[in-house]
Amino acid sequence: MKKTSNKSKSVFPDNFLWGASTASHQVEGNNYNQWTVWELENANRLAKTANKRLNWLPKWEEFKGDATSPNNYLSAEGVRHYDYYKKDFDKLEQIGLNSFRFGIEWSRIEPKEGVWSPEALKHYRDYIQNLLDRDIEPVINFWHWTMPVWFTDKGGFEKSANIKYFERFVQKVCKELQIKKLKYAITLNEPNVYASFGYLTGEWPPSEKNFFKFVKVYYNLTKAHKKAYKVLKRANPKIQIGLAAQLANIQAKRPQNVLDLIATRWMRYFWNWWFLNRVNKYQDYVGFNYYFTDYYRWADLKDIRKKGMFLRANPNEPKSDLGWYMEPEGIYPLLVRVWAHYKKPIMITENGLADKDDEHRRWWIEETIIAMERALSEDVKIIGYMHWSLLDNFEWAFGWWPKFGLIEVDRKTMKRKIRPSAKFYKEQIEKTQ
Repeated sequence: MKKTSNKSKSVFPDNFLWGASTASHQVEGNNYNQWTVWELENANRLAKTANKRLNWLPKWEEFKGDATSPNNYLSAEGVRHYDYYKKDFDKLEQIGLNSFRFGIEWSRIEPKEGVWSPEALKHYRDYIQNLLDRDIEPVINFWHWTMPVWFTDKGGFEKSANIKYFERFVQKVCKELQIKKLKYAITLNEPNVYASFGYLTGEWPPSEKNFFKFVKVYYNLTKAHKKAYKVLKRANPKIQIGLAAQLANIQAKRPQNVLDLIATRWMRYFWNWWFLNRVNKYQDYVGFNYYFTDYYRWADLKDIRKKGMFLRANPNEPKSDLGWYMEPEGIYPLLVRVWAHYKKPIMITENGLADKDDEHRRWWIEETIIAMERALSEDVKIIGYMHWSLLDNFEWAFGWWPKFGLIEVDRKTMKRKIRPSAKFYKEQIEKTQ
């Protein structure tokens, strides 16, 4: 009698990309770009205002010492991934990942206008080859918010005339970094976040509050993506290209309230679809980062002047160390919605949480995998999942205290340690194979 296995067939395809993400500025160390300039200018201010800005966080007393120190806001030597990448790839293999999303630092490759660094180009060539030698699929990312100082001195993406410099950078990378060996590329990371925080709220460099510049930058980034797409396709017609949009599972706080539904529809269009709609013909897959399920309601009259017409009204619990409301299963309706809009393969290019004590990460990963299984069973095509982040990293204007890493990093000794949740992630991957 033939024996049968109790194990059901996984809905995940055999070639599914199980991976993790990093960004060059957040882990490499010793970069010099427009963000490092901004850090030096703002570290003291951020430290002095930390208590006022952040004392509402769930574990504020634990983070207060770091968050009120100016050194917290300097990326400095990072976690020295630039030097220790082989050790980090060893850890990546140990937790069973077959793919890795990483950034290349434009400011290293072209530190001065038209001057290319042979050392940096060789570093990234070796970096990519090391991944290939390990049978780990590289997912290369060209722009994760940081830029050479000379480029931002020219106005950066505020000027459409400057897009040619980004296009030239992509051309150089294609020529020098074995692009024909790669299957996947990401042009831009979260253009909606960069444009909003840099030019609407003023929280990030260049720290402006100018709606017209916001519109210019946001639109110019659509043009930059299209230019990069064409360059990449000329260099390697088979490469699959997308971007890493920041999408949220946006829901109405009161589903039966017409005004809340209007607010929700507007926020979905403005935050999720505006950019993707304009580059849809220039993407082979839809890449997106998921962190947030946000519930919106129409503001009361007394709130409109101070807070705007649409208010985010999320539940109070559960929250991550950054105070972000956590609903990992919210990725399911977002996956379904993205598939309905674009009918293109989907790569989850970032997904994770700040969790220093590793209390919630297992739950987050488990719920996310269940959500992906549900979407796959409904014929949504998902090609990969990249957890954020492989390593504890520099979290932009928050600095070093938020811990997103599957791998814990002691920045005094630079010792790496695999977190229990990373071992759990490995176990879940093995169950799908």
